[in-house]
Amino acid sequence: MAIKVLIVDDSALMRALLTEIIGGAPDLNVVGSAPDPIAAREMIKALNPDVLTLDVEMPKMDGLEFLTRIMRLRPMPVVMISSLTEKGSDVTLKALETGAVDFVAKPRAESASQLLAYADDIRDKIRAAFGARLRDPVRGARAAAVAPAPTFPSGSGISARVCADHLIAIGASTGGTEAIKDVLAALPTEMPGIVMAQHMPEGFTNSFARRLDTLTNLTVVEAQGGERIQPGHAYLAPGHSHLLVRRSGTGFVTELSQSDPVNRHRPSVDVLFRSVAREARDRASGVILTGMGKDGALGLLEMREKGAWTIGQDEASCVVYGMPREAANIGALAEVVALRDIPGHLLARLRRV
Repeated sequence: MAIKVLIVDDSALMRALLTEIIGGAPDLNVVGSAPDPIAAREMIKALNPDVLTLDVEMPKMDGLEFLTRIMRLRPMPVVMISSLTEKGSDVTLKALETGAVDFVAKPRAESASQLLAYADDIRDKIRAAFGARLRDPVRGARAAAVAPAPTFPSGSGISARVCADHLIAIGASTGGTEAIKDVLAALPTEMPGIVMAQHMPEGFTNSFARRLDTLTNLTVVEAQGGERIQPGHAYLAPGHSHLLVRRSGTGFVTELSQSDPVNRHRPSVDVLFRSVAREARDRASGVILTGMGKDGALGLLEMREKGAWTIGQDEASCVVYGMPREAANIGALAEVVALRDIPGHLLARLRRV
């Protein structure tokens, strides 16, 4: 049976475009389109859609406020449709925290090939959202309000040598913005340098890096290329380029590449992991988190074969158990653990190095 999709967007042109794109797939069925959240509320009751696409910026009630009400009163998979602006990216990240499964940027129809790639992307994200494990941000917020804040010692217990000469590589896709935040927020400042690839378009990664920088003990930046990787710092691949690392003397530096997408992604987790395998070998740890597809699995296998320690997020804590499952299936994982346990396992491993 086809997945029932309801489109909510104030632009008639965008509603028509999304209806054509989504309805063009045999396994997807657009059951309706609404110009604003007020109309959408009644259509949700009448049509009972499986997945909602929701514009970030709308009249009468903005998409974030409507999403908050949906996740409180009738939780359902939501894919946000975001504008390519700084404000749009900031609101989109807040929407992912609120419970949206994923997002796509509004298309720039500069060529037929770009529009075709956009069509493939949004269809895949709707399919992934339909099968996703929904988080409960309301319950999570209540639990956080009464639970004691996690505390970490002033020192991580990791030797200064390991902090200076070890790399941690993290890759994620669908659900990854919250998963990466949860991992980094539980780490102390005294850590080896961290390099990260999250499937995210250009214009959003800088906002994501800034947000992580304010929510964690680490210094988090969008990689610019040519930076010496420092302990206590995390470098996020920009949305327009692959992120790689290169050994330089006793340490590592970042490199950016705009070579072709790998596994349909740029940045690609495989590209990052393979460069870490090549340059850091056994002086690295790899972590693969929630996400659809298989990007990162082969690269993580290369890391493990070169002596790196590798960790995969378990199925129960993933929004979409795609990338970690692929890594597990090919023997790329030394450990499979719940998201909340990844920081502790990582610290324990690094203390033993």
